[in-house]
Amino acid sequence: MSKKIICLFDVDGTLTEPRQPISPSMEKYLLETVKKEFDIAVVGGSDLCKIKEQLGGGSVFEKYKYVFAENGLIAFKNGKALPSQSIQDMLGEDALQDFLNFVLHYISELKLPFKRGTFVEFRTGMLNVSPVGRNCTKKERELFNEYDNENHIRKKFIQALKKEFPDLALTYSIDLVRRLSRWLGQDVLPASYPRLRRDPLFRRQNGRRW
Repeated sequence: MSKKIICLFDVDGTLTEPRQPISPSMEKYLLETVKKEFDIAVVGGSDLCKIKEQLGGGSVFEKYKYVFAENGLIAFKNGKALPSQSIQDMLGEDALQDFLNFVLHYISELKLPFKRGTFVEFRTGMLNVSPVGRNCTKKERELFNEYDNENHIRKKFIQALKKEFPDLALTYSIDLVRRLSRWLGQDVLPASYPRLRRDPLFRRQNGRRW
């Protein structure tokens, strides 16, 4: 039975350390205390596979009523997928390739304390771009975050992208990334995705409007 209030929890930086599994005590609190009073929604910037890894594998849909992956662009309610659209369809293949080619060339010319692998992660509804590479260790994530705070690598990167693609309707989540310490990239998604595209999910819950 649906409850009158939905509690949304961010995954990385709130329920877990970035890219780490949820602790037994945190999971117990959510399932034994919060879930008794409220419906729970978990929200992550990562794709569904990574969220499952962090929150208990295939049972994540049994534990939480709502699961929002890729910053909410990919959504599930009671384990059932809700309508979504790919960034490839939104931008078109030519524009997408131009963007990716520029990103990879820009990163190739960056001189950083270290680089690893997976500089672009192609997700369903968005891209994640990492100047240092997502394959770095937790310690390297922390070191890069400190380096970026001093040298503004991501900020300059986004400025270059906006200058190169002024007519490409993209939104860059550098502000969000900066608020979540130890992250190492920036999310890129079409600006034409309405920010409250999932609003119908929450407009009426047991007769109440949200």
